[in-house]
Amino acid sequence: MIFASSRLLTSNVESFQTSPACSLVVAGREPSQHDRSTATRRGSDSRSGPKAVAERAQANSTVTAVEPSELTSASNLALRQGVSAWYASDFQSPDTFTYHLTPKDIAELEAAANGVEHKETKDITKSDFPLPTFGPKLEALREEVVNGRGFYLIQGLPVVTYSVAKSVLIYWGMGLYWGHAVSQNAKGHLIGHVKDIDLPGGHKDPVNRVYATHGAQPYHCDPADVVGLLCLKQAKSGGLSSWASSVTAHNELLRRRPDLAEVMTQGWFLDRKNEVPPGKDPWFVVPPFNYHEGKLAIFYENGFYQSAERHEQVPKLTQQQHEAISVFDEIASSDKLRLDYVLQPGDIQLLHNHQIVHTRSEYEDFEDPAERRHLLRIWVAPPDGWPLPEAFAERYGSTTIGERGGICVPGYAPRIALEAD
Repeated sequence: MIFASSRLLTSNVESFQTSPACSLVVAGREPSQHDRSTATRRGSDSRSGPKAVAERAQANSTVTAVEPSELTSASNLALRQGVSAWYASDFQSPDTFTYHLTPKDIAELEAAANGVEHKETKDITKSDFPLPTFGPKLEALREEVVNGRGFYLIQGLPVVTYSVAKSVLIYWGMGLYWGHAVSQNAKGHLIGHVKDIDLPGGHKDPVNRVYATHGAQPYHCDPADVVGLLCLKQAKSGGLSSWASSVTAHNELLRRRPDLAEVMTQGWFLDRKNEVPPGKDPWFVVPPFNYHEGKLAIFYENGFYQSAERHEQVPKLTQQQHEAISVFDEIASSDKLRLDYVLQPGDIQLLHNHQIVHTRSEYEDFEDPAERRHLLRIWVAPPDGWPLPEAFAERYGSTTIGERGGICVPGYAPRIALEAD
């Protein structure tokens, strides 16, 4: 389902109250009418507040066993139920997942930014950036993203009136209310610039990170609990943002092809794309499907599976793995699951990587370099993150809640750049 930019109302988040780093592990059927009605009821649950968020989080951890006759060899797998197992039809309008900034919110952000302009941005802490009424809303949004549906859109930051430096500063300040920012690349970027920087080979070179090109990004999860994307400038054409519930995609795969679902519980090799932590191989291994402490955490990086094959020591993807990628992507990109949105300047997209897969279409830029598509990205380890299995430490550096995630390499020094490099 595609949503174009439209007039959006202030979301019910207005009523929310304050909520009180790099081990190696290697290793259907169509939805029934009951499934559809359950999904519809689940998607229509728009209750707000910490109690409602906690109730939805408990529902998200519910496991429904599948009959052995349906599972065949994948008898250890289970369908997941809860608010995170949504379908596109659960959202008839972006109003249902959008918070529109109020004049008071913006005034608080600008006042906080003005008070710390003299400081190095990366050294600014939450206490340096007071948001008396908007801060609790940001924290409530984070709770909904982590323990609810897995995504949210914030709209209305007036970036067209800001310099890039001011946008970076304000975005950093907002991120302090979501958690601990982690490095996004070998350069130590804590705020990343999603922009085509004319890398040699572009998106076709397997070593290049696709976010620094105009190429299409396949479905993936980022190596951090939460990712936030702030749009500064749109492309001339293309650059459509799409996302789907990886929990629902897991369920659909389990229903249709339990043999392939079982394959996705095994360890898969992924490429580090030359961003190698100390003492590590240039590849790592994490299963796509991970069951841990009552939750299903997805780690899916389509392009990184393919590029890992460039290493001699890495086995080629098996026929079953190729098929699992194909079917999983087909499910995630189907109209039943996929949500599309054209990010406008001032829009912020928040996604929980353990229950959402996202993608971006190829785009064409304007000829003027100053008008190129430009997004700011932040990766965050929130204080209320999920418990993760030890396999994640191979990519996340550790599984410590509030600290894990990101990319650390020799010579790494965290920094915040004002331009893409």
